[in-house]
Parts: sequence; structure tokens; C-alpha cells
Amino acid sequence: MPKFTKDQIKEKFSNSSDFNELFDAFEAALESKIEDLDLYKILFWNNSLTPDELCLFGEKLVQVFPNMAYDVYLWLAKVFEVTYSMFDNYELALEYFFKASHIKPEELEPYIAASNCYEPDLNIPPADYLIEFLKKGLMYVKNPSPLYKRLSELYERIGDEDQSLYFRKLSEESQTETPEE
Repeated sequence: MPKFTKDQIKEKFSNSSDFNELFDAFEAALESKIEDLDLYKILFWNNSLTPDELCLFGEKLVQVFPNMAYDVYLWLAKVFEVTYSMFDNYELALEYFFKASHIKPEELEPYIAASNCYEPDLNIPPADYLIEFLKKGLMYVKNPSPLYKRLSELYERIGDEDQSLYFRKLSEESQTETPEE
């Protein structure tokens, strides 16, 4: 008989602030082979967990359910993106956007979401880092137009008008060839 029911696990993920209790519920979910991302999202939003603890849960979840890796990495990145201003987690957000892009390099979302993390006043994350990531994405995505547009915007923000214009033109040209996704 399972240690906890799915409803009990959900309740603990939602309301507990005790790491050991959360860990026990997480282990029970894995032992019960509960492959429900929405359930684990509740755990990932539990604000009592530290970034290291979130990473621990996420990496373990991916080990047990590798087919969920892209979604888990993308979700963790989004959690870190939202909380990075509080905890300076932009590096973790990018790390998990990168991991998601390695699982499904053809998907636009990790690249676009990573570029949304950019804070121009502080150059956080470093624009060069984001630019390199977006350029790598160009090799894989089916419709490069949104990435060209983001590259143009990033170059404009850092004052490189030539590169900004170059990628703006590529974006416009590719939009006439392929409809926007």
C-alpha cells in the first residue's frame, strides 16, 4: 500500500514547509510512479524550498521519468526566472533553459524565455551569453524568425546597431518565407 495517496502528496506539496516532509511525499510520489507534471509543479512553487532543493527534486524527477525532462527543466527555469530577482537565480533560470534546449533543441520556447530574462540596466544575464545561446538555437528551430527578432533586440540594447539591423532584416525576410509560430 502506498505511503501517501496522490491527494495527500498534493496537500503536502502545497502546504508543508518542512523539507523532510516534502522529501518523503516526493519519494512516495516516485515510488507510486506518479508521472503528473502538474503535481510536481506544485512542489516546485513551494516557496519554502531553496534553489538547491528545487534542483535536487527536479534532477531526481528527470532521473526517474526521463520522458518528462524537457517539461521539468522548462518549468524549473520558469520558476527561477520569476524568483531570480529575489534570490539572484537568473543563472539557474538560464541553466535550466539550456537543459531544456538540449532535450528539444528545435523548440523555440527555451530560447525566447531565456532572452526574456535579460535586464539591460544591469546586463544580467550577460547579453553576450544570451546572444550565443540564441545563435545556437538558430541551427535547430524550424522557424528562426522569432530568434532573429530577439537577436536584433538584444544587439540594439547593447548598442550594436549594425548587428541589430542585420538580424532585423533576417527576421523580416524569414517572416515572408514562413508564417510566425
